[in-house]
Amino acid sequence: MTTNLDHTVADRLKTDAPAEFSFNDRDLSWLAFNYRVLQEAKDPRVPLYERFKFMAIYSSNMDEFFKVRVAYLRGLATLKKKTQRRLDFDPVGTLHQLQRLIKKQRVEYAETFAALTEELKQHHIYFINQQELSPGQQAFAAEYFKAQVQPLLNPTFLHENVGPVFLPSDVIHHALRFLDNEGDYVYALIEIPTSTLPRFLLLPEEEGKWSILALDDVIRYNIDQLFPKVSPSEVYSIKVTRDAELYIYDEFSGDLVEKIKKSLNKRNLGVPSRFLYDRNMPEDFLKDLKKSLALADDDLVSGGRYHNLRDLMGFPNPLAPELEYEKLTPLRVPALDRSPQMVDAILQRDWLIHFPYHSYDYLSRFLSEAAEDHRVSKIRISLYRVAVGNSKVVAALIEAAKRGIEVTVFVEVKARFDEENNIYWSTELFKAGAKVLYSIPGLKVHSKTCVITYKNPDGSQTRVAYFGTGNFNEKTARIYGDLGLFTANPALTDELLAHFDFLRQPKGEIATQQLMVAPHGLRTGLYRLIDQEIAEARAGRKAYMLLKLNSVQDREMIAKLYEASNAGVKMDLIIRGICCLQPGVPGQSENIRIISIVDRFLEHARMYLFHHGGEQRLYCSSADLMTRNLNDRVEVAFPVLDPELKQEVIDLLNLQLADNQKARVIDRKLSNKYVKTKSEPLRSQYAIYWYLKNKYGV
Repeated sequence: MTTNLDHTVADRLKTDAPAEFSFNDRDLSWLAFNYRVLQEAKDPRVPLYERFKFMAIYSSNMDEFFKVRVAYLRGLATLKKKTQRRLDFDPVGTLHQLQRLIKKQRVEYAETFAALTEELKQHHIYFINQQELSPGQQAFAAEYFKAQVQPLLNPTFLHENVGPVFLPSDVIHHALRFLDNEGDYVYALIEIPTSTLPRFLLLPEEEGKWSILALDDVIRYNIDQLFPKVSPSEVYSIKVTRDAELYIYDEFSGDLVEKIKKSLNKRNLGVPSRFLYDRNMPEDFLKDLKKSLALADDDLVSGGRYHNLRDLMGFPNPLAPELEYEKLTPLRVPALDRSPQMVDAILQRDWLIHFPYHSYDYLSRFLSEAAEDHRVSKIRISLYRVAVGNSKVVAALIEAAKRGIEVTVFVEVKARFDEENNIYWSTELFKAGAKVLYSIPGLKVHSKTCVITYKNPDGSQTRVAYFGTGNFNEKTARIYGDLGLFTANPALTDELLAHFDFLRQPKGEIATQQLMVAPHGLRTGLYRLIDQEIAEARAGRKAYMLLKLNSVQDREMIAKLYEASNAGVKMDLIIRGICCLQPGVPGQSENIRIISIVDRFLEHARMYLFHHGGEQRLYCSSADLMTRNLNDRVEVAFPVLDPELKQEVIDLLNLQLADNQKARVIDRKLSNKYVKTKSEPLRSQYAIYWYLKNKYGV
């Protein structure tokens, strides 16, 4: 396998981090995170159908891991030895470690899936295969196949003299073989049409029992209808996962959006990073398939009967809403509801909205009202990911542009796996009259901000801003834990305007006092705040930091945190995913404690809290402590200045630190042990919901 990775090698080059410090490997740490997802699928406290969803999330995560990270590492492994020596790790050795851990997790995943399907039986729900169909179910499966499935099937035969057959990435196929009239093997492939039909079929109830049949097995049961003269007896599921990274070379000339479009067309043409096959497939069958599909031994990964179990997200529940989480009604903010317009309330004070606990309607309303307000002259917004399909956010921007408001939208078309959706919406915005700015060469714009300019009767202007830790996406806001700040504070809105000026003409640096903006000021701003804590500790005064992040990977930043720990600064970290920092190491990090919370909602907000001599400096952001966020992305870290709101966020962070139900300890061994205390049980996500409900009186 070969691929050109020169432009991506930079994030794994050796750094100036002291050699005596130790770090967790990024990819092994990520697998430890995905195991925490699998832990949720295994947890009997989680409703049964929610556990199936965690199985789906694990599977989806693993697909992306192979598409991006494994493909990336295999590419590094092909680099010249001289180049490999410049890396801060051994890609070949890391791949071997990953393979061992993936194999172990794969076995546990299969065992968990079997246990969950067995537990279904307690509720009179049965996940069956084609051999377990009753006569009535057989008739139903045959009719469903004839009417819905068969018209979509087009077998592909494998012939030695035709050359390798190309299979698109992550599309399940049945591989079949049978004997022809001369006694020779004939091989064929059938794509399972999961993009058109549901993956899992709920069969009609029989005697108080429900049965669920996979589309894979609908085809297996009716295979004779496709091959009536030969009756294939060997049918096994397979799928290829391909390198899905978009290699965009910034030194190229021309329109970057056109490059993205062309790369999208090539995405499924990437080299294989995994060939997943049913472990029951005979060796000679596998050998012949490998040759026909032009695969290497390193591509082969044995699996179970069913692939793409990310489709379990749509696993039928005939008893819904039983066996699922009880719905939490989105909370309201009465003072905002009473305000004639959102802007009136924001001009009086700052407001924080916590997703998914609060309703997303407040952000939609903020933009919709602005679109219809004759006082609004300009709207500037940066979009990273928006809802697929109907987006209220984009609809409001389109309406504003049609009404003659000057709408400037920065669209990041390099948002991985959302490029196509972003290009579509940017086209619609342009048609409506909005000024659309696209990706900046060499940088990815990851900030989630908006500033709206209002004209006052005296000719002056007032600006109102929104700063978010999450995307302008009302659909993901239902499950992602994020927060958004509404403010009219000129100290923030004026600096945000400078940020948008930079997006329009990305030259020089952004001079800010309140905001910390990457790639120019976030790293240095954090270093200054950390140095302040180090100085306090060395002076014998209280020094403390609390960081909540998705990932910590940048070695120079981790080395800075190690320096702070050695100076006596106490630190708590709440890290959802990748964590290359090793806590509790003598002479390195004995003052650092790290937990990870994986629960009903996806923890997504990033927050940095510093004791700062008792002043309590709190920043929120979309930026993790990863090299890409600090060096190669445009990020905005914004302060929470209102004392009441600052304390509100600190209270919520403390609830997470006290979690003893869904918090895991992050240690050097990546063991994922649950936090155990003698305190009363506290599940932070539910505690946060009730905290906000009680505070706002709803």
